[in-house]
Amino acid sequence: MKRLAPLSLTLFVSLVHGSLIYAQQRPLVTQDPETIGGGRVLVDGGVDFAHNQQYPASGLKGNLLRLPVIGLSVGLGSIVELRIDGGLFDALSISERHPAALSSAVTATGDSTHDIEDTIIATKIRILSEAAGRPALGVRFSTKVPTASVESGLGLNTTDFHMSLLAGKTAESVRFVGNVGVAILGDPTSGTRQNDVITYGLSIARALTESAEVVGEVNGRASVRSGEPFPGTESRSIFKFGGRYTRGSLRIDGAVYVGLTTLDPTIGVTAGFTYVFDAFTAP
Repeated sequence: MKRLAPLSLTLFVSLVHGSLIYAQQRPLVTQDPETIGGGRVLVDGGVDFAHNQQYPASGLKGNLLRLPVIGLSVGLGSIVELRIDGGLFDALSISERHPAALSSAVTATGDSTHDIEDTIIATKIRILSEAAGRPALGVRFSTKVPTASVESGLGLNTTDFHMSLLAGKTAESVRFVGNVGVAILGDPTSGTRQNDVITYGLSIARALTESAEVVGEVNGRASVRSGEPFPGTESRSIFKFGGRYTRGSLRIDGAVYVGLTTLDPTIGVTAGFTYVFDAFTAP
């Protein structure tokens, strides 16, 4: 334990001062309550490949390549962060087609289809900083803007809203983060109905050195609607395991993930980078 104490202190100080990079922690998607810090900008990107990705609303199934997956975070203040996520090219190699609610609207007739990804705009607010005997707490609100089209088979043309409570705590060389919240998901077959689902996430990051970590998480959503959920709003869950390596303001990452429900990909891989820099003086 004595050998780990300096490392734990280094990690904790970096969290408190936002020097790297818990605010958006590729390759994980479970959200840390810590923000990146006022006046800072974080840019991340990567590539993602999913085997047997399913789109229940359009009836498509196949291997999905997302390139690049991109994100931008801006520290508006010491406790507030604005985040935008999206992707420029999602390509699905179609292996199966099934009758579905929106299958008649799909115009892709060959063995592949592609589109841009839906855009997510989010705000995160840290409520409490981490202290001895107390985790950091925060809240996050996000909206999905439907930039992917129904015609490609990859979009739902619905605007969704998420709100989550975030908690994070460092113990020795391990960072624990948990999320729980509610998402309001629109029914793509009707403009007047919605499915309210419970969202959750639990992640662990274990420091091996001051630069290298192993990470893992379970993240997903659970439909609590009586009866069948609307197409595209079903329960989903992913288990992910990977690693990160940080050098200065740059971090590289990679992970393998598996789906925990019958609608999730059977297996997938992701890899990317994160870069953070001081951009302006926050008010």
